[in-house]
Amino acid sequence: MATGNGPESARAAGLSAREAQIMSLIAAGHSNGQIAERLVLAEKTVKNHVNRIYAKLGVGSRPAAISRWAPRNRGAADTAAAWPHNERSVP
Repeated sequence: MATGNGPESARAAGLSAREAQIMSLIAAGHSNGQIAERLVLAEKTVKNHVNRIYAKLGVGSRPAAISRWAPRNRGAADTAAAWPHNERSVP
């Protein structure tokens, strides 16, 4: 099983890159609304991602998802905080 905070860890958990990004923001304490605003997504889209994350991690709550995610991804929350607020923006 992979460890660390890179794409290998997300793949080991079965998460897509976007799901890993959202899970990192969840672990950093952001609400669905904050995540939606930060990533320029509809809140419903974030909720859909969260539900898929729960299913892939085999959990039913945010705290359980964070507990399952955290051992694999120490530091991933810090990485998520450093990501651009609007990934669609052009420099």
